[in-house]
Amino acid sequence: MNTIALTASSGTPGTTARGLQPAQRTAARLAGALYLGTMAAAVFVELSVRGRLFVSGDAAATARNIAASELLFRAGFVTDLLMYAAVAALVVALYVVLRPIDRNLALLAAVWRLVENAVLMVATLGLALAAVVLGGADYLSAFEPEQLQGLARLSLSFWGTGHRVGMVLLGLGSALFSYLWLRSRYIPRGLAAWGILSSLLLATVSALVLVLPSLGLALGMTYMAPMGIYEVGLGLWLLVKGIREPTAV
Repeated sequence: MNTIALTASSGTPGTTARGLQPAQRTAARLAGALYLGTMAAAVFVELSVRGRLFVSGDAAATARNIAASELLFRAGFVTDLLMYAAVAALVVALYVVLRPIDRNLALLAAVWRLVENAVLMVATLGLALAAVVLGGADYLSAFEPEQLQGLARLSLSFWGTGHRVGMVLLGLGSALFSYLWLRSRYIPRGLAAWGILSSLLLATVSALVLVLPSLGLALGMTYMAPMGIYEVGLGLWLLVKGIREPTAV
């Protein structure tokens, strides 16, 4: 019996007793590249775009910054959209790699991640609306500057809430994928365990911030750092090392 059967769920539909397939190896390499690419895009947007334009607790200053750097702001949310498209491909690649371990759990993880992606895409409409409101079009002259700033703040708040909802789903889906990585033994178990912990931390704190928004102001993005370390580490491992044949315990 091949060793993969030792780590698969007995009786679970979709579980196979075969060794690693070429499609799994290819999907793992692709997933590694996509992890690194999407992380690079996220860091660019957060540091070079929103980090420069958003002023915490000062909606008026944020609105002025966006109006003064509209092209940069638009480039940021277009980068977001491209990143979400890449994440969809990443989720499919992860499903292909981990489906032989437990098809049902892999499908649930993929659904959570794809719903997360859909929520974040919808939330990005808030950024697009803020760009329109602060774009200085002639028809906007009917509104007072304070009204435009209020509309922009509402749009950004919509994006912020949607982003946190997406992070809850991201954490849940990533935790489940990480659990399957742990069972599979395709990657080091320590890396998979770190993925479970960092993913659950992201989901839990993001949910708490939805209940207690002041907590988000106090923490900033620090609670996302463990997840970032995990995704970069996993991406490098999959791209450089690939996945390995599981061994019996």
